[in-house]
Amino acid sequence: MSRDTIVVALGGNALLRRSDPMTVSAQRSNVRIAARALAPICEEHNLVLAHGNGPQVGLLALQAAAYAEVEPYPLDVLGAQTEGMIGYMIEQELGNLVPFERQIATVLTMVEVDPNDPAFDNPTKFVGPQYEPEDAERVASEKGWVFKLDHDKPRRVVASPEPKQIFELEPIRWLIEKGTIVICAGGGGIPTAYLPDGTRTLVGSECVIDKDLAAELLAKNLNADLFIMATDADGVYLDWDTPEQRLLERATPDELRTHEFAAGSMGPKVAAAIRFVEATGKRAAIGSLEDIERIVAGEAGTSIVPSCDT
Repeated sequence: MSRDTIVVALGGNALLRRSDPMTVSAQRSNVRIAARALAPICEEHNLVLAHGNGPQVGLLALQAAAYAEVEPYPLDVLGAQTEGMIGYMIEQELGNLVPFERQIATVLTMVEVDPNDPAFDNPTKFVGPQYEPEDAERVASEKGWVFKLDHDKPRRVVASPEPKQIFELEPIRWLIEKGTIVICAGGGGIPTAYLPDGTRTLVGSECVIDKDLAAELLAKNLNADLFIMATDADGVYLDWDTPEQRLLERATPDELRTHEFAAGSMGPKVAAAIRFVEATGKRAAIGSLEDIERIVAGEAGTSIVPSCDT
């Protein structure tokens, strides 16, 4: 039986909510909830999962920095660690719900970035926990980290360059063809770059790639039938957090471009949706994980569609 392929990018809230302690038990509990929502999708569709990793990378960076006897691990290595850790939890919890014969695999995914990307001059991607202002000032002085306000408290920010290429694309395609549920491009993928000496030598890059933009590149390259970004909001709102706020149930890229969305939250998701729809002519959607079945059916969330579909 031929199955449609759906790429779902899980927001960080699916793994660790802002108010949760950064413990394994808290993460596993949230992954279990996510797995319950996603399991029914696997019955009739090929499922490819990407996920966030900001809190996890930040925690590992703090742990590494606390051990002064060795040089702290760079962000690309920490990204690889979180892909394995989070992928393992998703595999186990989802595997407990789908038929035993349905295979699940996590693919450590390297994603190319350009070392000359202007994002390196303006770090914007939040990682790790919030700090008290005096603690952020001290850590910034000690470690050279950059902090910006996340809501009302400082939080570390790192560069977030554009994803250029997914290196493990062919193994991912092969697994999908075999009916495997694939978890990949976690945290936007492991950031890598070519040395500028012309030798085609790959090295790690000290940055974090936006999960939604990497997932969009993945969905586009896989010729996915549907690209969903699951978040803690039930869709895209206009005039958010005002008395006039209203849910957009359906919109075209041109319509979305006439509005502004928050750069640190909904903005990247809207940008990723626009890219996917315009490149493929297929539907993208943004909405709540708990509504995922209805989002697939086009009955919930915000659907972003080509202009000719409106």
